[in-house]
Amino acid sequence: MTDEKRIYLIQEVVLKFNKICVLGLGYIGLPTASTFATNGIKVHGVDVNPRIVKGLQNSQVHIHEPGLRTLVKAAINSGNLTISQEPQPADAFIISVPTPFLDDKSADMRFVTAASESIVPHLRHGNLVILESTSPPRTTVDLVAPILEKSGLKAGQDFHLAYSPERVLPGQILRELIENARVIGGINKISAGAGRDLFAAFVRGEIILTDSTTAEMVKLMENTYRDINIAIANEFSRLAERFQIDAWEAIEIANRHPRVNILKPGPGVGGHCISVDPWFLVEAAPDITPLIRTSREVNDAQPQFVVERLKQAVGGSLEGKRIAALGLAYKADVDDLRSSPAVDIARLIGQSRAQVKCYEPYKVDAEIPGLTLTMNLEEAIKDADAIILLAAHEPFRKLHPQDIIQLTRARHVFDAVRAWDHREWTAAGFNYYALGVRS
Repeated sequence: MTDEKRIYLIQEVVLKFNKICVLGLGYIGLPTASTFATNGIKVHGVDVNPRIVKGLQNSQVHIHEPGLRTLVKAAINSGNLTISQEPQPADAFIISVPTPFLDDKSADMRFVTAASESIVPHLRHGNLVILESTSPPRTTVDLVAPILEKSGLKAGQDFHLAYSPERVLPGQILRELIENARVIGGINKISAGAGRDLFAAFVRGEIILTDSTTAEMVKLMENTYRDINIAIANEFSRLAERFQIDAWEAIEIANRHPRVNILKPGPGVGGHCISVDPWFLVEAAPDITPLIRTSREVNDAQPQFVVERLKQAVGGSLEGKRIAALGLAYKADVDDLRSSPAVDIARLIGQSRAQVKCYEPYKVDAEIPGLTLTMNLEEAIKDADAIILLAAHEPFRKLHPQDIIQLTRARHVFDAVRAWDHREWTAAGFNYYALGVRS
């Protein structure tokens, strides 16, 4: 049989996709698995965490995301979504596991490696494997392909292999998973086409085909662009304090220019993507990425800058002070604490010999080494000398300073995300401080 005929036959088999196996049931894997299942496809979800598996088997969702609990229950109740700790044979495999970085900022690919190896015993002629995990350039061809080929099958000839990055915003994952453009990079054109046919089951946005390394770069470029933009916003906030102006006002005015879109300053950059992905490019090409490295260093230094500003607000020292830290998630209205600058700030406050009580309304059961979390707002603020707002969660945005002042002895509030109206808090009797505004 010629290679041309073999590839044709592979395409005929793989396009049926009667069953999908999704490895990794986190912030992307679980919504993806559930969306496929509610669109009539049999899905087997895999996670190595027994607590997550047991919870999902009982329809208990471990992630806070609007609409996800309902979607997961519908997927499981339909009989199309099953959960376990081990992969099963399938027509397509989707790898959606974490890719953090190590202490030296190099990519930690152990989860991708383990997931790829777990597929090998189940890989069959005509299968499709898609890597979704954000990865350094050439991961698909240089890491995943050789592992899968231990099965005796050849990538691009005996099975399809592609890379397709998630490009969704926490808080809007379920909508954007369907509506956003989907990039699929195959190790060859037929692999990319197979990926397109798989995701066409639910994606309404444009499906763009390219090669796998370009697709990997697209995801890294998107997040690196945002990281650089945030870094300049954070530097603008520091300059504004130096020059005695309001950075937020200046940025709002500057953004009225039709070709300017400066993002907002804040306590730092977190989450599993923007704070991690640029380092993959620095690791891959350190000699030609000085701008990317510098932006990462600016944003990584922002938590320490915030703590120094807090010290100024409370009189120059945090030693012996009681501080209430509100919000530990890396951004507003999510429960994601991964690489969160808010967590870093809370720890730095504690290292300044202050007593810190933290309240994260979207993850009250979180356990974070070195930090004390409370079950409610009142417990966090009642004995505090100062309050610092680190995440602009809706429950915090709705707080009325007239009510808060009755619940705490604190008279200093530091708004690191500019979620509160300084006039209201000042009128209520608080000394109000904000990032990017010189006190």
